[in-house]
Amino acid sequence: MSILFTPLTIGKYQLKNRIIMAPLTRGRATDGGAPNALMAEYYAQRATAGLIIAEATAVSKNGLGWMNAPGLFTDQQQQGWKKVADAVHDNDGRIFVQLWHMGSTVHPDFLNGEQPVSSSSVKQQGALKTPKGRDREFVVPRALSKYEISEIVSDFAQAAQRAIDAGLDGVEIHAANGFLIDQFTRDSVNQREDEYGGSVGNRLRFMTEVVAAVCKQIGSEKVGIRLSPTNSVWGIKDSNPKGTFTSAVEKLNEFNLAYIHVLEPKPVDQSLYLTTELRKIYQGNLLINGGYTKESANDALVNNEGDAVTFGGHFIANPDLVNRFRLGAALAVPDSDTFYTDSEKGYTDYLPMEV
Repeated sequence: MSILFTPLTIGKYQLKNRIIMAPLTRGRATDGGAPNALMAEYYAQRATAGLIIAEATAVSKNGLGWMNAPGLFTDQQQQGWKKVADAVHDNDGRIFVQLWHMGSTVHPDFLNGEQPVSSSSVKQQGALKTPKGRDREFVVPRALSKYEISEIVSDFAQAAQRAIDAGLDGVEIHAANGFLIDQFTRDSVNQREDEYGGSVGNRLRFMTEVVAAVCKQIGSEKVGIRLSPTNSVWGIKDSNPKGTFTSAVEKLNEFNLAYIHVLEPKPVDQSLYLTTELRKIYQGNLLINGGYTKESANDALVNNEGDAVTFGGHFIANPDLVNRFRLGAALAVPDSDTFYTDSEKGYTDYLPMEV
């Protein structure tokens, strides 16, 4: 039997397989950021995954800059996530939710015209759709004060508590992909001269404060974190990614987390692949993500490159991905035109294969 189908214990849970659904922003929440019945159906359809890591979910109104993305900072949002959790559990699944703050990638259109925030006043490259109905280029953010940093740390902890109160099994802290925590971690954005900037240890301070607060709030066995050491989305980069992210993992070893989740496709030049280095250092479960197929995922686990593999695009079009992998069946192809629309088309209308 493929190692993909063997159980794995993460934190307090035993997963039924090592085929994990990666977090995928899909934009189906209500205007108030509350998950709805459509989202509950979508996640329930995919409950055969060893673990679902639900989409990036804002910890505060000021951290939300993606149209119809969900949040976890109001009672209405928490009630919506309870519907999702109940639906997944009714189908014998496990579900964590990814918590994020978008930092400088929140356009002022979401903030009543106010500036977004970041580690420093460094503009990132890119644009996103806003309430004005079109893509709008990111602006220069303002640097957070130390008091504001402490407030955001509390926002993460409070959102984590709401997740548990909603019946979700745990949370994944989004520290990847150029969003706020990553904006502190990497030195192309972080230009601070106080204790949150400069040295690697200082730049990792915000991340570790968030992790510590969330672990204290809900227990480390229900907490994961996502990193993307070589991802250059929005133009973010680091002058020494190996040094920065090996230091990050060394610090994360102190928390006894459920897992670390690393997003990093394998490059042609394997010497540039940092996941291998992080695997050597990390003492807990490592989830890996990067365009894997069933075959390459199984090979990676056999070679001890990680403990489980997360799949994104495959789960969009194949709610029964686990069964298709088990039977060696062909995979449906997702329709990218419907990734971020607001209906069931391209969301819950992908059918399981006929057997």
